[in-house]
Amino acid sequence: MQAAANAIQDHMGPIETEVKPEYNHDPTGKTMKALAWFGTNDLRLIDAPVPDITQDDDVILKVTGTTVCGSDNHLKNGEIVTLQKGDILGHEFMGKVWKVGPKVTKFKEGDRVVAAFQIPCGHCEYCQKKLSSFCDNTNNSSLQNAMYGQRDAGFFGYSHFTGGFPGGQAEYVRVPRAEVALLPIPDDVPDEQALYLSDILPTSYHAVYDTGVEPGDVVGVWGMGPIGLCVAKWALLKGAKRVIGIDKVADRLAFAESRLGIETVNFTEYKDVPKRIYELVPRGLDVAIDCGTFHEPKTLLHKVQKTLMLETDVPEIVNEMIVSVRKMGRCGVIAAYSGYANGFAIGALMEKGIRFIGNGQAPVLRYWETILNDYIRTGKFDTSFVVTHRIPLDDIVPFYDIFNNRQADVEKVFIETQFSSPPSKGFPATTRVKDWVL
Repeated sequence: MQAAANAIQDHMGPIETEVKPEYNHDPTGKTMKALAWFGTNDLRLIDAPVPDITQDDDVILKVTGTTVCGSDNHLKNGEIVTLQKGDILGHEFMGKVWKVGPKVTKFKEGDRVVAAFQIPCGHCEYCQKKLSSFCDNTNNSSLQNAMYGQRDAGFFGYSHFTGGFPGGQAEYVRVPRAEVALLPIPDDVPDEQALYLSDILPTSYHAVYDTGVEPGDVVGVWGMGPIGLCVAKWALLKGAKRVIGIDKVADRLAFAESRLGIETVNFTEYKDVPKRIYELVPRGLDVAIDCGTFHEPKTLLHKVQKTLMLETDVPEIVNEMIVSVRKMGRCGVIAAYSGYANGFAIGALMEKGIRFIGNGQAPVLRYWETILNDYIRTGKFDTSFVVTHRIPLDDIVPFYDIFNNRQADVEKVFIETQFSSPPSKGFPATTRVKDWVL
């Protein structure tokens, strides 16, 4: 799949963009540790050139915190197209400013900042509205343009389908359009609270906001990974009367029950999820949000279709949501889907008058100041409930296997580099993956 997708994109050629993914190398020849993709299930921690200022509005960060997102597993498994050998992964990171380009006046060396996972140009129609994930000018993927009709913004560390920008699972990272793409972090906010402003906090907030969770709603959340847990927490903060989490991993369901006090459904026990939902909520859900995954089909039919590449994605979760919500209910999709699925329940969607909402990649710039100031600094949203582990960057390769297989009760990890501060109070101490009892 990768070879074919890369060949198609090469044939079409890149679209001209304002921001270039390639970076200059530090003139001293300095190298850094970075996680790179070399093939399906072939991730390696390599020595890579440290980036230098490449365009005048760049900043180079020393990474003080990074993490692994559930969607990164799709890269590991080779399910996102146009990955190329040596691509540096990672789209959630923060750091301290090391170098600034000549056009950068907002930041200086030593400033603590967090990066949006997307790269906004700052001036297009979407960026002007702070819809940064939909920027017109930073993703050169002709393949995405052909498949979707238009393109998202460029993203860090997420294949050439999103521009081919090297990511932040590394010791240094180049941040283009830095004055737009970086958020200053106040001294009273520790790194473990700030890092997740890069993705999972705005992404989960966006899913709840965009799907329209209202006070008194009954909300179903499919997938109790970090995004699903945060969606459930935001839904409660927005006034949801009940939240029901659906997953198959018993440890994750128990975690959701104990940390958030929500109801849960294990779909290995209740194979007919809509039937179980109606037992719990006879009227049906007001809102359903997909925080799950497209790459694990439940039924033999879709396992065969996916194996034969007759579909890239699986519609089973979205079909369960469509059936489970009440008439005129709302279904939001924040889970990462990339291509095409067969058997979508379009008849139920139409007849029930359901609002089916593709939330899209979260426009981080629209939300991160609100989340920082109104929720994190006030204590209304404390990320310690979801951060379960802290590891050194040296352990990132074995960690991917643990996370992908949902082992060791992992939810969200904080990955430290040589530039990180010590663990903050209330957050996990550093441990080594080899010492975990599996």
